[in-house]
Amino acid sequence: MQRVRGVGRLAVEWRDGENRLADLFQEGAAKIRFPHAQAGAPFEAVLIATSGGLTGGDRMDWTVDIGQGASATLTTQASEKTYRANAGTAEVSVRLSAGKGASLSWLPQETILFDRSAMARSIDADLALGARLLLAESFVFGRTEMGEAVRSIRLRDRWRVRVAGALVHGEDFRVDGDASAILEQGATGGGRTAFATLLLIGEDGEALLEPLRRLFAAPAEVSAGASFWRVGQTGKLLARLAAKDGYCLRKALQPALALLNGRAGLPKIWAI
Repeated sequence: MQRVRGVGRLAVEWRDGENRLADLFQEGAAKIRFPHAQAGAPFEAVLIATSGGLTGGDRMDWTVDIGQGASATLTTQASEKTYRANAGTAEVSVRLSAGKGASLSWLPQETILFDRSAMARSIDADLALGARLLLAESFVFGRTEMGEAVRSIRLRDRWRVRVAGALVHGEDFRVDGDASAILEQGATGGGRTAFATLLLIGEDGEALLEPLRRLFAAPAEVSAGASFWRVGQTGKLLARLAAKDGYCLRKALQPALALLNGRAGLPKIWAI
């Protein structure tokens, strides 16, 4: 059967007092669009997978490079959907890099995982010393408002973040089997079906920790926590959120992303 292939590459540089597009490549199902913005406004790009979703054997590759002193926010047009796979695994590869003094925010909308889906994703980020990275990813296991249950799934999610070549964050997340039963357990999901991770690498993470915790204290439908460490020559703020469904998770994520993304704020398309 025909499979989806998509490759998208984007580079941004700081030139003549503005963030400017330095390189753009689109192939197959990968498209990149740029919301209209006034001069001097934060640079924002929207990633689009024109296939409308992924299934076994599909592959998407995204590469983003933010040059020295530049800044950009990357998001997606809509939630990514991973459908039932008859054979094979949907593969998503994300490679991020940022130069000295650069700021890169990777803020896609949630990934919705359907019953009998199979997905493997890797995120690799290489930062220069003094660069800032905000990375947010979320998974929703089925649409509870539609009565959906995810009884069989294969999910692998791997993150590696390096600063000046040194590993500052690494994690591997895997769910294999009956996701509904696995996430029902207290040590895993406690019956929740929507989860998000926020990672901020940069010197301002410590100052943002308490404001973020105050935001998390408000919504009763979401369980969330955040911590900050000094790792090597940089700071790391890490937050986890768990909610009963995707709607509640999004309500908690929106103010958190607006806070952590500084002047750029919440991506326009998140507010629609």
